[in-house]
Amino acid sequence: MGRQFRALRVADVVHQHLSSTINSNHRPVAPPWLKAVEKIPPAEVLTRTVPVALQPPNPRLRKPRRTYRPQQITYEEDELRQTFFKDHPWELARPRVVLESDGKDAQRYDWSKGLYQDGLALCGECVVQRQMWLMNSGMTKEQAYDVARREFYALRHREEVERRVAMEEARMMGGYFKGSLLVDNMRQEDRVFESWKSWAKRMTAKAEATRGQAYTSFGEETPFGSAPTESADSAQIQE
Repeated sequence: MGRQFRALRVADVVHQHLSSTINSNHRPVAPPWLKAVEKIPPAEVLTRTVPVALQPPNPRLRKPRRTYRPQQITYEEDELRQTFFKDHPWELARPRVVLESDGKDAQRYDWSKGLYQDGLALCGECVVQRQMWLMNSGMTKEQAYDVARREFYALRHREEVERRVAMEEARMMGGYFKGSLLVDNMRQEDRVFESWKSWAKRMTAKAEATRGQAYTSFGEETPFGSAPTESADSAQIQE
């Protein structure tokens, strides 16, 4: 693609238009973007620039692909998160609060004191940050993961014991705990299924009674005369 000089002449054209005013009483006003265009003129070439290469090129690729696509940004914690949540998949099902006050909450945490931090609920991210601090302190990746995981298990066990004791104390004082939403839905589904089962039994018994009554009433007197029998049918066939 050739060079485009039309965009570079925008400032010159505006200056010529401002200077060639016919009415001297009317003073034209320069547009607010004129100084910015003069300081930073538009590009001459309209092709896209190649992004900065964050990774060395692969010599095995004959034809480069995804040249203009930004490369993937990776962090040191990504591998640690993948390892932890692969070993503890149910931690992803726990609800988390991701709301921050000023965006600087991570600067207030001191991971040298352990996993428990004021204002932060225990989660997998605590294990990752604690492991990173231990690795920066001289431990290997496996040793830091074992230490952080041991602390995580101890805190989780303490939380479960506190929750169980609080529930037992509340029940002793007359507290009542309903089931979860999933349990309530399953109970309602069971009640609907049992009512449908009883209705289906009644309909099946009624259908069987109607079917049996049709066979037993064959050849009996009806309001419109006697019902046809096999002898009458055979006589009609012989005639």
